[in-house]
Amino acid sequence: MAIERYNPREAEVRWQEAWNTARLFETDSDSPAPKYYVLEMFPYPSGRIHMGHVRNYAMGDVVARYKRARGFNVLHPMGWDAFGMPAENAAMQNKVHPREWTYQNIATMRGQLKSMGLSLDWAREFATCDVDYYHRQQMLFLDFLDKGIAYRRNAKVNWDPVDQTVLANEQVIDGKGWRSGAPVEQRELTQWFFRITDYAEDLLQALDGLDQWPEKVRVMQKNWIGKSEGLRFDLGLVGAPEGFDALPVFTTRPDTMYGPSFAAIAADHPLARALAADRPDVASFIEECRRHGTTQAEIDTGEKLGFDTGIKISHPADPDWHLPLFIANFVLMDYGTGAIIGCPAHDQRDLDFARKYGLDVIDVFVPADTGARVTDTAFTPPKTQTVRYVRWAGEETVQTCQEAMDISLARFEAEGWGRRETNFRLRDWGVSRQRYWGCPIPVLHCQACGVVPEARENLPVRLPDDIEFDKPGNPLDRHPTWRNATCPQCGGAALRETDTMDTFVDSSWYFARFTAPEAVEATDPQRANAWLPVDQYIGGIEHAILHLLYSRFFVRAMRDCGHVALDEPFKGLFTQGMVVHETYRSGRDWVAPADIRIQDIDGVRTATRLSDGAPLEIGSIEKMSKSKKNVVDPDDIIASYGADTARWFMLSDSPPERDVIWTESGVEGAHRFVQRIWRLLGESSDVLARVSGASATDGPAGDVSRIAHRTLKAVGSDIEKLAFNKAVARIYEFVNGLAAPLADVAAGKAEPRMVAACREAVDILLHLVAPMMPHFAEECWSRLGNGRLLASVSWPAFDESLISDDEVTMPVQINGKKRGELTIARTADPAMVEQAALALDVVQAATGGKPPRKIIVVPQRIVNVVI
Repeated sequence: MAIERYNPREAEVRWQEAWNTARLFETDSDSPAPKYYVLEMFPYPSGRIHMGHVRNYAMGDVVARYKRARGFNVLHPMGWDAFGMPAENAAMQNKVHPREWTYQNIATMRGQLKSMGLSLDWAREFATCDVDYYHRQQMLFLDFLDKGIAYRRNAKVNWDPVDQTVLANEQVIDGKGWRSGAPVEQRELTQWFFRITDYAEDLLQALDGLDQWPEKVRVMQKNWIGKSEGLRFDLGLVGAPEGFDALPVFTTRPDTMYGPSFAAIAADHPLARALAADRPDVASFIEECRRHGTTQAEIDTGEKLGFDTGIKISHPADPDWHLPLFIANFVLMDYGTGAIIGCPAHDQRDLDFARKYGLDVIDVFVPADTGARVTDTAFTPPKTQTVRYVRWAGEETVQTCQEAMDISLARFEAEGWGRRETNFRLRDWGVSRQRYWGCPIPVLHCQACGVVPEARENLPVRLPDDIEFDKPGNPLDRHPTWRNATCPQCGGAALRETDTMDTFVDSSWYFARFTAPEAVEATDPQRANAWLPVDQYIGGIEHAILHLLYSRFFVRAMRDCGHVALDEPFKGLFTQGMVVHETYRSGRDWVAPADIRIQDIDGVRTATRLSDGAPLEIGSIEKMSKSKKNVVDPDDIIASYGADTARWFMLSDSPPERDVIWTESGVEGAHRFVQRIWRLLGESSDVLARVSGASATDGPAGDVSRIAHRTLKAVGSDIEKLAFNKAVARIYEFVNGLAAPLADVAAGKAEPRMVAACREAVDILLHLVAPMMPHFAEECWSRLGNGRLLASVSWPAFDESLISDDEVTMPVQINGKKRGELTIARTADPAMVEQAALALDVVQAATGGKPPRKIIVVPQRIVNVVI
């Protein structure tokens, strides 16, 4: 091998063509090999890939290539999450059809992903906006409708006034639309829903079995599902309108029922509406509440507003105990009963409300040790904490909150004024969206028959091509002919549903479609059941609720409709960190890294603008974003350094679950490492290419074989654990250990056993590097005289006899502080270890030749001499 610099621009294209010609990555579903399904969350075709994509797909590709080399039949597909508002916004801004914009972006991003050398089965590629895909999604919708999983009702919804569409609760971030950023309004519309709440208990309980998921994701889902056990009871009403005799309430803290000072109902509670019909002041307050957000964060941190209705409520345990009834903006109609009983001492929202409106704060319990009463912060101890109950059924007692709650529930049920009940925070999934670029909901509205599902033989309901975006709102509502249809039941005139489905429906089952993208039905159950669940799913933590919870529900719904025979979509889940970068500013203007020159002068880093030399402010390290211009274009990196260098840096810089800081020096260091391996092999390749690899067991050649086989075992274990940065660190150490022996080989100084050991070690090195830098590994493999593509060669097996060590090195402590090391036979018993430790010079000097008070030996771990 010549030692000219490695040229990735020439090599990478050549090896990609070789893999494609050999069709190495197309999956044969009928292969008898054990299956392994690895999938990265598919991208939205926004225009270009970013460095987050590079990191995400590089990780998945390492797993796919490694598992394929280990003999698995690997499914590693790619598709596009292609419906959604950005395409419509682009259509309005650029006078281009959403379909044209979307497929142009797909073509661009497909080319970028292919330049990364990903081992993807492109034969299975699809976009969710393909008619073939959304046709099958409409079939699923009709199945859900038949099963009662899909239904339609009038509901209060989150309305985005900019995007002119409904948002799910999960899509409202800090009271604003997750895409537009506009303050969300509350409206009432007739909407389509999926009954995800029917699966709430199953979705919750099954989380305990997802032991290959990050704990933080499972906790987030548990909190979102929000199961709560509590007491349901009726409050009496005094002075309420006719027809309202009692107010149903649910509380999770029955032990605090001895300390309420008010009750409150939601602004859209039936009683509030009844009052608003005759009272303009109530109607005005309700309208004000609708302008406020309803997310948990806003409820917790926003101003608490209330309106005293003048109605009194009576406590169920004492009809003469009357309290004021408010309408309050922090009470939600879609949780519990839409009414609360406020116990300010033990709920911060209730306390804030009570302080604002001058209501009593009654301590039901206090800290057992101090007895301190509540002032500005509610006392909300965990249920397991022992507290002193000072106002509890006429008794004063010390017990845990849970014990008091259990006693309260039993007592209240026995006395007949309440009953146990389970509630969930999870609400049914509203899937209606008032937009064009989405999957049409396949139902009709017939004046004679009502809401009628479209006949299956009439599917797909295609989106019309001739569409206008000249006005806000859903253009399907304005189309002159598309809405007109024939009722499949009576044959009369009908109108199509103009709402399209939430794009999270599209991404909730795509992984199943990949198993048989040509299937006539939504799935081929035999193929789906063989491939699913996905063995390793990789994506961002930001999808912990929306996508991951919806997908879990969807699989259960598909199971109940006969499309799959499983409960969970993803066996293993990995959530990778973001790619972040320094920010640079000139005054208020952000400056892109491509226009920056960084210098280190006497330990001080400075930044200047390349275009004019102006000094710049170096800002904080933040997620790459176009708004702050701290974005690095993958195409620029690949053009300058090659795809393998970009992949290597992304995998090496930090643990994959943490953010990776992109630095020019970091990627340059990765590039230098590539060139170092190239140079080491280039200088020795003429000799290595003429021999076969063979292990040595002793001498310097044995040292080479040992480091090779130990690294082989360790890197394989690291990849299995997705500890890519650890694997990279071991490869760095391996290359350092090979440098001197390979120099001897190149200089003709190595004996035949050493040459054979080095050849085997280099072969192992290239196998280890191949999942991470596949083009570079192929180039080196080829130049060592191998005729077969490395990507098609099996992973080598390590030799156990070369892994085990006969000796162990143990730290030696004196009075708990490390003072030296002891190397001794691994099989040495504690007495031998003690004798050897006492003979060490450092121990002799510390003890002055006197016997120590004690010697503690942890076999093969540590020795502590106490003097």
